[in-house]
Amino acid sequence: MTTLAPGTTASSSKDGLTRDALTVLQPGFTGTTAPDWLLRRLGEGLASVGLFGRNIATPDQLAALTAQLRSERGDVLVAIDEEGGDVTRLEVRTGSSFPGNHALGAVDDVELTRGVAFELGRRLAECGVNLNWAPSADVNANPDNPVIGVRSFGADPALVARHTAAYVDGMQAAGVAACTKHFPGHGDTGVDSHHDMPRIDVGLDVLHARDLAPFRAAIEAGSRAVMSAHILVPALDPDRPATLSRRILTGLLREEMGYDGLIVTDGMEMQAIAGTYGIERGSVLAIAAGADAICVGGGLADDDTVLRLRDALVTAVRAGELPEERLADAAARVRSLAEWTSAPAGRTPGASGGVPGSGGGVSSDIGLVAARRALTVTRGAYVPPVAGAPVHVAAFSPVANIAVGDETPWGVGAELERLLPGTTTGSYTGPEAGAQALAAAGEHRIVAVVRDEHRHAWMAAALDTLLAARPDTVVVEMGVPQASPRGGLHIATHGAARVCGVAAAEVIVGG
Repeated sequence: MTTLAPGTTASSSKDGLTRDALTVLQPGFTGTTAPDWLLRRLGEGLASVGLFGRNIATPDQLAALTAQLRSERGDVLVAIDEEGGDVTRLEVRTGSSFPGNHALGAVDDVELTRGVAFELGRRLAECGVNLNWAPSADVNANPDNPVIGVRSFGADPALVARHTAAYVDGMQAAGVAACTKHFPGHGDTGVDSHHDMPRIDVGLDVLHARDLAPFRAAIEAGSRAVMSAHILVPALDPDRPATLSRRILTGLLREEMGYDGLIVTDGMEMQAIAGTYGIERGSVLAIAAGADAICVGGGLADDDTVLRLRDALVTAVRAGELPEERLADAAARVRSLAEWTSAPAGRTPGASGGVPGSGGGVSSDIGLVAARRALTVTRGAYVPPVAGAPVHVAAFSPVANIAVGDETPWGVGAELERLLPGTTTGSYTGPEAGAQALAAAGEHRIVAVVRDEHRHAWMAAALDTLLAARPDTVVVEMGVPQASPRGGLHIATHGAARVCGVAAAEVIVGG
C-alpha cells in the first residue's frame, strides 16, 4: 500500500478516484476572498465550499465571493450555517434579522415559519449561497442541553415535526437546499459534541416517537440534505456514533426511512470525532457508513486539511478499506444536489405562496413580525412605566457555545440606548454579578437580561439579589424560558436574535 504525499501523486493523476475524493469534501477557508489553493482544488474536482462568519463582511462582498467561486466551477455548492436566531453567519456582527427556531415554535404558525425560511433563503440565494446547514430538527427533550436550546423548535415532537417541514419547504422554495440536522436527534443530550461524545440512552420506542419524527417530516417535505450528529445512541448502534454508523446512516436513514438525498456530516474537527477517531479515519468511516459529504472547516480551514482528507479516502479505497463504488455513489449524490441548485428557482413557499396577511407574498420585515409574535409577557403586581427615562441594562452573560460563537452581539442594550438616551449597559458574570449590577445602576431602573436562567445557578442568584433590592426590575429571558417568570415585568423572547431584542425593547418602552 502506498500512502500519498499531500500535493503529489493524487493531484497530478487527476483520475476519477481522486476527483471523487475531492468531490465529497465540504471544506472551509479563511478570509473574505477565495484563496488560490481553494480555486485550484475546485478545478481538480472539489464541488463544495463551506462559509462561516469569518468569510462574510457585507452582502455585496459575499455575492462577489460566491461569484469568484463560480468562475472556477459553475455548479459549486456554497454551504453556510445560517439558522437565523442565535446562529447567524450572514449577520454575525450585528445579530440576525430573523428569530430562531424556538421563537417560531412558540408562535406555532407554520405559515409564518415557512415565510421566515423563504425570506432567509431568498437573501442567501441573492448572495450566491445554495446550501444551508439548517434547520435544526432536534427535539429539545433535555432542558439542560448546552448546545441545542433555542436552536430547537421546542420539546413537543409533533410541533418540531410540522415546523421542520415548513422550514424545509420555505427554504427550498427560495432555491436553497435545506440540510436538516442533527440526525438522529441531538436534543436529549447534556454534552456538547464540539467538546466530547454525547450519549443518548433511550429505547427504540422513544427514539421513533420523539427524535426521529421531525426527520420523517423533513424527508416527506423533500429535504435535499440531512446532517448527521456525532452522538452515540446505543439502541441504534452500541459501538459507533451516528456519523460513523452504517446501521444508522444506511440501515435506518436510507433503508428504513427511505431517504435518498445527500447525507452530510457535522464538522469532523469537533472533538467527538477528532478526539476519538481523528479526522482522517473518521472521514473514511463516515463515507463507508453512508455519508456523502464531509463537513470540515469550522476550525481546520486550509489546503493541508483538504489534501489530508482527500489522500485518506484515496488510500482507503486502494487498500480495500472503502469500496470504490461507495465513494463514487457519494460523489454522485453531491453532483446531483449541485444540479438541483443550478436549476431555475421559480418556486413559491407552500400552496398559499406566502404568509397570511402579507398580501400573498413574504414581507421583508417578516423576521421582526415573527419576533414580536414570539414574545411572552408576564406583568408583576406593580409595574411602574419606564416613561422615557434612561435605564441600566444588566446583561448576565453565560459562556457562548461554539455553534453560537461569542462575536455576535445580543441583548436589548443597543435598542434601549437608541429609544432611551442616557441608558447605560454592563455585562456581569459570576457570584458577585447581582451586587455589581446594583452598584452600577445607581438610581436608574434596571433591565436584567439573561439566557437560560434555569441552567446557571449564579444567574438565578444575581436575579435574587436584584429583585430583593429592586422589585420593579424588568427581566428579559433570551434563552429557553424554563425558570418561573419574575420581576416587575418579565419578557421571554425565546431567542437572542437582534430582532428579538428589538421586540423586547418595544414592550419595555411602550409599557
